[in-house]
Amino acid sequence: MQGTDLLDKHPLGAGQFAELVIGWQQQQGRHDLPWQHEITPYKVLVSELMLQQTQVTTVIPYFERWLQRFPTIEALAEAEQDEVMTLWQGLGYYARARNLHKAAQAIAKRGSFPADLETLQQIPGIGRYTAGAILSFAYDAYGPIVDGNVRRLFCRLFALEGYAGQSQLEKQLWQLAEQLTPQQHNRRFAQGLLDLGATLCTARRPDCANCPLQAGCQAYARQQVEQFPMAKPKKAKPSRQGHFLWVQQQGRLLLEQRPDQGIWSSLLTLPEVAAEHPLLQQAEPVGSFRHQFSHYQLDATIWQPQQQVEETPRHGWYASRQLADIALPAPIRKWIEQQLKQSAVD
Repeated sequence: MQGTDLLDKHPLGAGQFAELVIGWQQQQGRHDLPWQHEITPYKVLVSELMLQQTQVTTVIPYFERWLQRFPTIEALAEAEQDEVMTLWQGLGYYARARNLHKAAQAIAKRGSFPADLETLQQIPGIGRYTAGAILSFAYDAYGPIVDGNVRRLFCRLFALEGYAGQSQLEKQLWQLAEQLTPQQHNRRFAQGLLDLGATLCTARRPDCANCPLQAGCQAYARQQVEQFPMAKPKKAKPSRQGHFLWVQQQGRLLLEQRPDQGIWSSLLTLPEVAAEHPLLQQAEPVGSFRHQFSHYQLDATIWQPQQQVEETPRHGWYASRQLADIALPAPIRKWIEQQLKQSAVD
């Protein structure tokens, strides 16, 4: 069913829907988030990329540190990638940091921040949602948005079948967003959508009693709120073996910079080798860890080789005092710190 048909058969029209969302946000929504003050397109861009797949409470201190170090998009554009990745360290999903850096460089080169959907989406790292968020929050202009919160809200309100990522459902969601987004008060409207999803229409234990849209919610009418959006059929998560080297020399640790693509791209890690690498034939295992990625599980073993490691331009030696200032994946950092602490005790 197309978005227009969904609206035609729904008890709430687009105008009433917008009025309810805007009115609720004004009275009950969130108004004190750091990126809501002295709003600029740059602040919106930083906050939106940080908030992808990350909770608001986690993002706030990172956002504040980021703006202290990179107060303008020009400052970020001029920064070295290593510094950008180090400051992002701990937020995970490091592709977001690279996208943010690339976007800053493209906008700085362009000379101004775009102010329309089409041009915004031509900037590296800025997709359909982020473009709409920038228009809504920075310019208070028409900018449809669909993220996880909006998807959940719309799926319940219209009892939409399907799960996140299905093309038909995503098409319906964006059609609804385009039709329901008003031509004015867009900043408050977009914030209202996000606030409703984050505080009332939550994934678990939704607070339907206080929802301003309850009268028009088809999932609520069916008493099926928690069944929407539909869960994606689960697949067994595959596991992958990883083999890393623990090599110390004169109090320094050998690390390797990852390629620009793949997991932990551009970060420093313990050197990784294939299972059949000759070094492992005479190496001793000194530890292991398990890490869950979104699509697979990494079962890592750390080996101490007995032979000399052939170094490449990607390798470098780092003293323990330097580790706090470089970008390391969280599980690698945790294991290294535990190992160094244990070595100090021994």
